[in-house]
Amino acid sequence: MSQAVVHNGIVYLSGQIDGTAEDVVGQTQNVLAKVDKYLEEAGTDKSKLLTSTIWLKDIERDFGAMNGVWNKWLDPNNKPVRATTEASLATPNLLVEVQVTAALD
Repeated sequence: MSQAVVHNGIVYLSGQIDGTAEDVVGQTQNVLAKVDKYLEEAGTDKSKLLTSTIWLKDIERDFGAMNGVWNKWLDPNNKPVRATTEASLATPNLLVEVQVTAALD
């Protein structure tokens, strides 16, 4: 599976996860660091985000903490459209998954 695909000037990242941190704050920080890395490798950055989808294992418990990390990470001049939902993730220790698309130019 590819972590990033570029097509017609758009970078599509696969869903990014982190199973190393114990809480949603740490997992979100680690996931967003991966997003930064893959966007940079593709030739873009978070200032060119178009869309984002976020899945939380427990939205009632973790939305506020995740959203705080997300808001600090975002480029204040470019806030993408976003959907956030609750979902059963691939393994029990995963609390958050983030998928984004970004423009190259």
